[in-house]
Amino acid sequence: MVSGSLMRMMPPCWRPSVEGEDSSRGDDANGSVDGLLWYKDLGDHASGEFSMAVIQANNLLEDHSQLESGPLSLYESGPHGTFVGIYDGHGGPATARFINEHLFGYIKKFTTENGGMSADVINKAFLATEEDFLALVRKQWLNDPHMASVGSCCLVGIICSGMLYIANAGDSRVVLGRLDNTYKEVKAVPLSSEHNASVESVREELQSLHPDDPQIVVLKHTVWRVKGIIQISRSIGDAYLKSAEFNRDPLLPKFRVPEPFNKPILSAEPETLVQKLDPEDQFLIFASDGLWEHLSSQKAVDIVNTCPRTGIARKLVKAALRKASKKREMRYSDLKKIDRGVRRHFHDDITVIVLFLDFHLISQSYWQGPLVSIRGGVGVSGHGIC
Repeated sequence: MVSGSLMRMMPPCWRPSVEGEDSSRGDDANGSVDGLLWYKDLGDHASGEFSMAVIQANNLLEDHSQLESGPLSLYESGPHGTFVGIYDGHGGPATARFINEHLFGYIKKFTTENGGMSADVINKAFLATEEDFLALVRKQWLNDPHMASVGSCCLVGIICSGMLYIANAGDSRVVLGRLDNTYKEVKAVPLSSEHNASVESVREELQSLHPDDPQIVVLKHTVWRVKGIIQISRSIGDAYLKSAEFNRDPLLPKFRVPEPFNKPILSAEPETLVQKLDPEDQFLIFASDGLWEHLSSQKAVDIVNTCPRTGIARKLVKAALRKASKKREMRYSDLKKIDRGVRRHFHDDITVIVLFLDFHLISQSYWQGPLVSIRGGVGVSGHGIC
C-alpha cells in the first residue's frame, strides 16, 4: 500500500491534468508537451521511422535525450546516418544536459578526423565529453562545489552504412527486436549491459580493478553500492569519484570518500558493440532505466511489435506507469495526477526512443531526406534548469 506519509504529501500536488490522453494538441516537428509528458509520436530518420517519449518524475527533469539524422561528420560529403543518445542524470540535470550539448559534436569531429565511423570514434567522444565536464567542475569548484557530485549515464546508438554501433556507460538499456523466422516471432535481443553494482559481474570487475580496497562495493540497506554511495560503476561526471582533488571541502561530507584514492573509482569509458544490421532486425528500443524497472525487454518488444507505430514510445511509457501504480496498489488514474517531485516516490524519469529499421534504407551511405535534430523533453517543467 501507499505509505501514510506519502499520502499526506500528495493532496496539494494533485491536479486534474491527465498526461498522455490529450491527442488534440497534435505532434509538431519538435515534439509536444502534455503535463509532465513530452512526446514525438512519429517521425522519419535515415533508416526508417522513430517515436520518442519522456515522462518527468523528478522536480527537475534529469533525463536528457536526442536524435540526430543526417551527416555524421563535419562535411556533407561524409557518412550519413542516425544518432541516438539517452542521458540519465543523477544528482541534478547538469551533466545530462552537458552531454546533450557536446557529445554529438565530438562524434562528428572524430568521425571527420578518422575518415569514418568506428567504435574508437565513439569512445574518444565519450572521454572528450568527460574531460570537458570535469574541466567545468574544476572551474566552478569554489562557487558551485555541488557540480562535482552530479553525473549521468550515457547510452548511444549510431546507424551508419549498414552497421549498428552501441556504446553504453551506466544502466540504461537498448534492446533489438529481431524476427525469428523459424517461429515467426519477434524476440528481444539485448545489445547493452548494465553497469550497476547489483550485477555480480560488475562487482567482480570493480574488485579486480581495485584489489586493495575491500570497501569498493558495499551492501547498504540491501542495495549494492560503489563505495557505499552510488549504484552505477560507469558514468560521465561524478567528479568526486573520478579525481581526489574533489574529495574535500567544500563538497558535502555525504559525497566524500574516507579513504584517499589515486585512480578513478568510476569509469567514463563505454562498453561498445558493433554489428551488421540484417533484414530480420525490425526495431531498436533505447530507454533509461526508469522504463526497465517496470518492463522486461521481451514485454517491451511485444508491445512495439503488436501495436501501431504512431505513439508507440508513449505506449511504452504508459505501460511502465501502469506497472508502477500496480506495484504501489494504487489506481493508474491517481498516479497521473501526482506532480513532479512527489512523483519520484513512485517512478523515475523515463525516456524512450524507438527506432524502426527499414533494411532498404539502412545500407545507404547518404540520406536525401530532411535533416533531423530533436531533443527529448523540451518544454516540460524544469527541463534545462540547473
